[in-house]
Amino acid sequence: MTDLSTLDATAQAALVRGGELTATDLVEAAITRIERLDPLLGAVVTPMFESARAEAATASGPFAGVPFLVKDLVAEVAGVRFTEGSAFLRDNVSRYDSELVRRLRRAGLVLVGKTNTPEFGMVPTCEPVLHGPTRNPWSTDHSTSGSSGGSAAAVAAGLVPMAHGNDLGGSLRFPASACGLFGLKPTRARVPLGPEYGDVLGGWAVEHALTRSVRDSAALLDALAGPSLGDPYPAPVPDRPFATEVGADPGRLRIAFSPRLPDGSTGHPDCVAALDDAVRLCDSLGHTMEEADLPGLTPPVGDAIGTMFNAATAWIVGYWIRKLGRHPGPDELEPLTYAYWTAGQRVSAADYLLAVEDLQAFARVVAQFLSRYDAWLTPTMSAPPALIGEITSTLAEPMRALERGAPTVGYPAVVANITGNPAMSVPLWRNGDGLPIGVHFLGRFGDEATLLRLASQLEQARPWALALEECQARLQ
Repeated sequence: MTDLSTLDATAQAALVRGGELTATDLVEAAITRIERLDPLLGAVVTPMFESARAEAATASGPFAGVPFLVKDLVAEVAGVRFTEGSAFLRDNVSRYDSELVRRLRRAGLVLVGKTNTPEFGMVPTCEPVLHGPTRNPWSTDHSTSGSSGGSAAAVAAGLVPMAHGNDLGGSLRFPASACGLFGLKPTRARVPLGPEYGDVLGGWAVEHALTRSVRDSAALLDALAGPSLGDPYPAPVPDRPFATEVGADPGRLRIAFSPRLPDGSTGHPDCVAALDDAVRLCDSLGHTMEEADLPGLTPPVGDAIGTMFNAATAWIVGYWIRKLGRHPGPDELEPLTYAYWTAGQRVSAADYLLAVEDLQAFARVVAQFLSRYDAWLTPTMSAPPALIGEITSTLAEPMRALERGAPTVGYPAVVANITGNPAMSVPLWRNGDGLPIGVHFLGRFGDEATLLRLASQLEQARPWALALEECQARLQ
């Protein structure tokens, strides 16, 4: 079982195809690891063990029999509790499968449970009042960041080889950085959000996964990608399957990089050191590295981002009021969510549309910048993983989580959500305390291929799976 926990999904699927193990063997091994390690980690909030055992018997597809976890946010599994980390949804049960879930099962993945997330995914940690904190496998005193923190902890600890996550402002990439994983945010509309949603916040939200390896991320994206009936718009069609980009020569790329935050300061020295290391590595691989700041990140753009987030919270709470047929009770929303909801209700339709126009104009500035570069490189996070309890709010201090969380995510990962561009966090470095510090590449719209080629090259040069095995060994 220890050997299985160090294998990526591609390798586990190969064992089933080769007849060395059955799908049931893989699923039982994952259940055993979850039962043994999750009381320490708090990653899995809703086990689905019995249904997983039944699914394993008939699983087929490229990942046949591979155990998988679904984040308890946006993606719904019929007949399974669905809380989005909120006491408001404590007793809610999904009535349908999301299109994403259908495609996961069609790929042969066996869903063994649902993972923890902050309330409605709104803060860069994974410590909802409803379920309690998820702890970082590298150091259980530390946060996984968020909002896909439960999935990140599960993969880093070897509970499953990959797990679902979604990203509206960095929620795949931040926990990938904090937990030493590969986290790819696909192009807008690459993976459908139906049947419930056409898009979320004008295309900011995307679905994908946290993975041990680049090849798993690419092959899974092949299984998930493509429009669904009624989607408002499609992503550009790739030239060839994403899996074929793994190991392909990226050529000599021109990569811009910057250690600076939008206000001109720099992030934590550990994060800058991770960037410096990545610049040296990319340079040694033959890429042209050029220091350059991303233009257009003006105060009005920041204000527009704030308007969008406030409006998003008002929409989320309003959505669930309509679904549940009642308003949240006094103890059913966390203090920060309530504050966001209150602020969001003051955003007018004109305010929202003005923000959309400002951010679409900014997206054109970013597109022009990336016409000169293949990618833009920064640290993923602006501080190492925070301590558990640091990024939380109280009734007396409802904005405390925002005030404490914002300094950890100062680099503008949200740019990829605004523009719809693909982006990725790559786990190349650890600080003096042994905590992972990821670096972030923003790619051109529709061009996951270049990012995957580069990521594969970096993975070959600096195999991070060895570090993950070290992390898992300490948990045994």
